[in-house]
Amino acid sequence: MSQTMNIDGAVEIDGAKVDELVQKAVGDFGAVLVSSLIVVGDRLGLFRAMADGQPITSAELAGRTGTNERNVREWLNALSAAGYLTYAGDARYFLGAEQALLFTDEDSHAFVMGGFQVVTAAAKADEKLTAAFAHGHGIGWHEHHHDLFTGTERFFRPGYRANLVAAWIPALEGVEDRLRAGATVADIGCGHGASTIIMAEAYPNSNFVGFDYHAPSIAEAADTAARAGVADRTEFAVASAKEFTGSDYDLVCFFDCLHDMGDPVGALAHTRSTLRPDGTVLLVEPYAGDDVDENLNPVGRVFYAASSLICTPASQSQEVGLALGAQAGPARLIDVARRAGFTRARVAATTPFNLVLELRP
Repeated sequence: MSQTMNIDGAVEIDGAKVDELVQKAVGDFGAVLVSSLIVVGDRLGLFRAMADGQPITSAELAGRTGTNERNVREWLNALSAAGYLTYAGDARYFLGAEQALLFTDEDSHAFVMGGFQVVTAAAKADEKLTAAFAHGHGIGWHEHHHDLFTGTERFFRPGYRANLVAAWIPALEGVEDRLRAGATVADIGCGHGASTIIMAEAYPNSNFVGFDYHAPSIAEAADTAARAGVADRTEFAVASAKEFTGSDYDLVCFFDCLHDMGDPVGALAHTRSTLRPDGTVLLVEPYAGDDVDENLNPVGRVFYAASSLICTPASQSQEVGLALGAQAGPARLIDVARRAGFTRARVAATTPFNLVLELRP
């Protein structure tokens, strides 16, 4: 029941708003808990074992996956309550076709498993983050749980596969033709190499070099490129954004990483020195408006939270520590590019989740 209350006769409290906030908190409790259960289900192969869409009991699922029936039964109930599985009645559960896209089809644009890995890995750094808020020295990317590295690749890859070759590169002036003919490309902050490999598959006449300061990610990228059959036109090396090697690049790419860097101006200034005079920088960043109130929505909620847990502390752990954050917006990004010496910078494309900028010397 809604009612208005007075505290010490001074502050008036709207009971309905309190009830609404409590319900919101309960929803967030469930989101956090279910996120961990989704990651557990992925690790144990529970979703994949249900991918045929047929109703199954907890005993049958436990038998398929070599797990304990009682734990599996509770997991099935929790995921059904969350709407990510469907209860068929008679102690049977199934994974619907739409649900399967989210949890078992890594090539689907709707695949979200990597996102759950990212958020649960980020939450594991809460004690380090508490200290980082006090001292301001940040938390390095490499200091996070290993699921952050794997989850980031799995989370971003579907979007890159859907948009990079089909929309983002064609939005850049003259770049697609150059890639088809044969160009030299650097992918900075490449992580596990998803973006590098997607481009190498699409443009076999071009050569691609992926750079990242995180050595384990570079090793994984090289292995993945070999499995994808593009090792002949890709290479990967450990290097920071201000120290990567090479010259006369036709295209240099930054995918969802510039805002994580301590000195994005310095990184872009170094990049400019490695470009051909008519070269291009493709800068992909999380979608954001220039004003805070433009970003107070469900997507902004995720990006601001991830930025608080991961991106801003990552930048603070490095030299300069500019801490752009994951919601920098186009105006700040273009200002960084101009400070780095780029004379032309524009938003070339957008999605509900991405800002795509083209930078020219």
